[in-house]
Amino acid sequence: MVPAFTASEKTRHFLALEEQYGAHNYHPLPVVLTRGEGVHLWDVDDKRYYDFLSGYSAVNQGHCHPEIVNALVQQAHKLTLTSRAFYNDRLGEYEAYITRYFGYDKVLPMNTGVEAVETALKLCRRWGYAVKGIPADKAKIIVCAENFHGRTLNVVSFSTDPSARAQFGPFMPGYEIIPYNNLPALEKALQDKNVAGFLVEPIQGEAGVVVPDDGYLASARQYCADAQVLFIADEIQTGLARTGKMLACDHEQVRADILILGKALSGGTLPISAVLADDEIMLTLKPGEHGSTYGGNPLASKVAIAAMEVLKKEKMADNAAAMGTLLRDQLQAIQSSHVAVIRGKGLLNAIVIQHPNPDAAWQVCLTLKENGLLAKPTHGHIIRLAPPLLITAAQIKDSVGIIQKSLSILD
Repeated sequence: MVPAFTASEKTRHFLALEEQYGAHNYHPLPVVLTRGEGVHLWDVDDKRYYDFLSGYSAVNQGHCHPEIVNALVQQAHKLTLTSRAFYNDRLGEYEAYITRYFGYDKVLPMNTGVEAVETALKLCRRWGYAVKGIPADKAKIIVCAENFHGRTLNVVSFSTDPSARAQFGPFMPGYEIIPYNNLPALEKALQDKNVAGFLVEPIQGEAGVVVPDDGYLASARQYCADAQVLFIADEIQTGLARTGKMLACDHEQVRADILILGKALSGGTLPISAVLADDEIMLTLKPGEHGSTYGGNPLASKVAIAAMEVLKKEKMADNAAAMGTLLRDQLQAIQSSHVAVIRGKGLLNAIVIQHPNPDAAWQVCLTLKENGLLAKPTHGHIIRLAPPLLITAAQIKDSVGIIQKSLSILD
């Protein structure tokens, strides 16, 4: 029996404001947050929660990390935006830092994740025409079913999620959708000489933390190289130490031709994204052919360096690997009949709920909230479990205790 949930007067006030004045394009948990620190969040009634969503992996470094906040505040007092009509004294330093950090010749700075995806797709098409010699307007990009790369009209043109596409057409041509984690399908699609790129999530996050077979990424990368096709890795959610390596592709020593980053590039303070590639690809774009008013602004440049410094200095990839193993082991030890699958890598994990009630995962998440842990379902029956990367073993064990207690409502 699912308990009834009551909201305080404060909570009801803020929920009512959003209901009346905000677009109804989200379905949040009924909790109103006001403060965050490390792995914890507090609501307007000062109740503390473990954060097991991390802003969809934007808060890898923990909420309000002091070094990132200090960088933000210091730069905000000096200079925040110039546009790219002029140079500023922060962008070059950031460009040098991030390209050396990941081993690429050039970076194109953007803001949101989907802006970076759009940038990578434009860059791939330009390379296809300018370098590979694909006939005009014939370039194709291969993508995977169940993908999530954002919600612009172009990106939903190659989504397989009905809610992302219904009544938003007509859609952009130039994409071929193949099954994820299916090398024969990729090999067949690559036979088309007009293919310019293959866009892939190393782990499909929004699909429910779907981890491909060992060797899939390395083989896909080689297939692309053999076909003179760009391998484009969308590491917006999986990158920046989330999976136990700095990049999820690093698990198979794969270097993407185009690397897309976002989310934790700011530690959750403001939108920052980036597209990295070598000169042969990046320099096909000429002045005036792509840009962004806020991309590469001095505030973002300063914050991004601080965010990446924290990841390395505090060895967050190592902690994500160790704590991820502990989390999955602890979840397995629960032996809940309502958990069909436990999967993940590092601290990007999910449990698949098995229950006749189609709202069971939502009800579990409501109960988790009542018990002091915040998580959110995806695709109805899957609960993603992705805390900030500084979480400790004691906190993991405490959190699993909350998860075990909450699952019992399904008995």
